[in-house]
Amino acid sequence: MEKKKNIWHGNPFRTLFGWGHFSINFFREISFSKFSGHNGFTLVEVLIAMALIGVMATGIIVAVNPVAQFQKASDSKRKSDLSQIQKALETYYNDFGLYPGADTTTSNYRIKADATTTLDWGSTQWQYIGTLPKDPSTSKNYIYYSPTGGQSYYLYASLDRGPSDPQACNGGATCSNFPGGASCGSGAICNYGISSPNVSP
Repeated sequence: MEKKKNIWHGNPFRTLFGWGHFSINFFREISFSKFSGHNGFTLVEVLIAMALIGVMATGIIVAVNPVAQFQKASDSKRKSDLSQIQKALETYYNDFGLYPGADTTTSNYRIKADATTTLDWGSTQWQYIGTLPKDPSTSKNYIYYSPTGGQSYYLYASLDRGPSDPQACNGGATCSNFPGGASCGSGAICNYGISSPNVSP
């Protein structure tokens, strides 16, 4: 009676801890079984292989953490958007000697291009920036606030990562000078801000 081919080469535990060697033998045995009629792996060997693959897949998912990566990408966009708006505001100031006013009639404080024109986040064209950016989340929005006199301004956003982001205000809490009555969205904390050079967010 023909002796079954032993692909484990001796001690099976040695092969288990040598994953590269094990995986080569695993797929070689599958190929050999398919074309030669060989019985292939035993049920126990297949279960061990599946368990190892499951452990590795879980480890990769934990290491990559796709939710955190998505949040980090959204927060990077928020910072980039506010930086673009900041440049536009400084250009406006160079032209007029003051910053534009703020429309505070709703909780999502917005920029007033002039006495009668309010700029909507994500839809309005403004000559200083093009389309005004909008928060990447549909449940959040940016905040623009400029006190009377137009010599300072504040821009705020709500970071998904909050306390995990070193640039967040007050360890992820609401920024110190955030105006009462404004909101970055339902349940959202306005924990990131930038401002004109003469004040701090």
